[in-house]
Formats: sequence, C-alpha cells, structure tokens
Amino acid sequence: MSNIVPMADIQKMAQVAADSKMFGFKNQAEAMAIMLLCQAEDMHPAIAMRDYHVIQGRPALKSDAMLARFQTSGGKVNWTAYTDEVVTGLFAHPQGGEVSISWTMEMAHRLGFTKKENWRNYPRAMLRARCISEGIRTVFPACVAGVYTPEEVADFTPPKGAKVVDVVPDPEPDAEPEVELSVHLYKPDGTIYASFETEAEAYQAYYKVVDSIAANARIPEDEKLEKLRAFKRANQAWMEPETDEESAE
Repeated sequence: MSNIVPMADIQKMAQVAADSKMFGFKNQAEAMAIMLLCQAEDMHPAIAMRDYHVIQGRPALKSDAMLARFQTSGGKVNWTAYTDEVVTGLFAHPQGGEVSISWTMEMAHRLGFTKKENWRNYPRAMLRARCISEGIRTVFPACVAGVYTPEEVADFTPPKGAKVVDVVPDPEPDAEPEVELSVHLYKPDGTIYASFETEAEAYQAYYKVVDSIAANARIPEDEKLEKLRAFKRANQAWMEPETDEESAE
C-alpha cells in the first residue's frame, strides 16, 4: 500500500492538525512540513500527528516513537536502572553493536536542566528520554538522523558567545575568543573542535555533529559508527566526569 498522498490532501490535513491545537503545531505550515517529512520517509503524513511535536520551531520525534522505530528495525533495549536519580539502558542493534547509556540527575543538574519544571516534576521520564535518544544515536543513528526528542529540544538554548567552526575544516589556530570559553568540544584526535561558555551549549553542538555524521550518506555504516564512538570517547571527560571515588582509585 502506497503512502503517497496528493499535496492538496496534505494541505487539508495540515490545516485540520493546526486548527485542532492537539498536536503542538502552531500553524498549517509547521504541520505540513512535518507531514512532508513523514511522506519522504514512506510513512503516511498522518503519522506526523502521532509521532511528532514542533518545539521552539524544531521538529521533535517523541521518545516513544523513536524507541518504536528502533525496535521495529531490529534494535533492543534492556533497562538496568530506572529511578528518579539514574536511568540506564543497554541498547543493542545488529548493525551497531551494544552500548550501555546512563543519564543521572547529577548530569542534568550540571547542564542546567533541573531548573525547568519538567525535570523537577518528571525526572525519571526526562532521564529515560535522554537515554533513548543517546542510545539510539550511538548504535543505530540512521533511525533518528536530523531529529531530536521534545525533551532535548526544550533544553536547547541559543549559543552565547560560542565560537563554532565548520564540521570539516580545522579551526583557525590564531583566532582569539572574544569571551572566556571554558567548555571545549574535542575532535577524535584530541584537538579542539569548538569552545563554549556552558556545558549545555557544548552538549547541543555535540548532538549536531552526531547528526551530521549520521546523515552523511558518503560514509559507510561501519565507518560511521566508529567515528561516532571515537567522537564520544574524545569528549567523555566533560560529558561524564569522574567522581571523587573514581579519581582516588
């Protein structure tokens, strides 16, 4: 059965979705853009109303929908910790191997997320959404290339004083920052890719690079996964710093 829907019908569907105020679309254009995205992925445009939100002008794939796509494609997840303080999932996929991803309230606090009402009221759900997104991006990025969960988008903040360089060229060595940029995003070879004032801004840039690698059709899948893992290892120190106990060992 084909999921191709005539443009005139998509316009009508988008208008209904926007007018209903039920799906987070502010206007017909937002709804239509997401519906066209679904159709491009060979899904019926109505899936947009079930699986997507538009948060701060960005398309956001609900974490449950993201996990459902992952599992449909052959992925598996085993939740080994699931509390209001820490959520850990073991993600596995035939094409990407296996990885354990943990998100803690301590990490969320360092990134400034816990000041927001959703993090205070629903900590476990927010930690779970973050685990789902990071776990799937790590073992099977093709499933989520270019989209974030609503929880991630809500935590995005506009970069303040960030000096960001292009993904491909090296940063200019003689360039002087205008403000003190204390959080560095590193390339796999250990050189600085970009610098930021806060970890939240660095985290946002990190995921943009991940999406850029995942969406690059010129890179073979096995090489793509190795690049993603190398990029994460290079930034492990500031993303998941050692505790006092770990440092003492």
